[in-house]
Amino acid sequence: MQAMELLLNRNSHPRLVEPAPKGQVMERIYQAALRAPDHARLTPWRLIEFRGKSLDDLGEIFAQAKVYQDPGASFEDLTRLRNMTHRAPLVIAVIAKIQEHPKVPASEQLLSAACVAHGLLLAAEAEGFAAIWRSGSLCFDPQVKQSLKIKLDDALLGFIYMGSPVGRRKTLPEYTIADFVETWE
Repeated sequence: MQAMELLLNRNSHPRLVEPAPKGQVMERIYQAALRAPDHARLTPWRLIEFRGKSLDDLGEIFAQAKVYQDPGASFEDLTRLRNMTHRAPLVIAVIAKIQEHPKVPASEQLLSAACVAHGLLLAAEAEGFAAIWRSGSLCFDPQVKQSLKIKLDDALLGFIYMGSPVGRRKTLPEYTIADFVETWE
């Protein structure tokens, strides 16, 4: 796939099934994502990969966080949380590892890790797969962070769900560049 074609047509795909990338293809996806901008080479990111049974483990982490917040959570809510991780055969948690540095503020480190997440999306697409970046309240839940061994000062940026797309890709909006870009005069 040509680079500009990829950049112009990358699309989040919510319905994902097997196969998911693995082996050398997955390694290439990771290598591409790790080319994110990285001032002072801090590598302010960490990734956790979930496949197979570990998707069940992640779903249980989500359910237990809900029970901690709301001991009276309904069976339906807990089941939904446990099943949420099975919307794709591969889920990757993206964590920003924030470090003290005199020239690289925390905000820049956060953005660098976000670029890794975006790189995962682009590289998956380039390799013929699809992905979607999901976030939400679970990313800010202290129980989820603790269960995933994420330090309090670090940020869980979201989960990249990855696999093979099912169905049609959604239509991408056409943007008018002038709505977003201005010339300083």
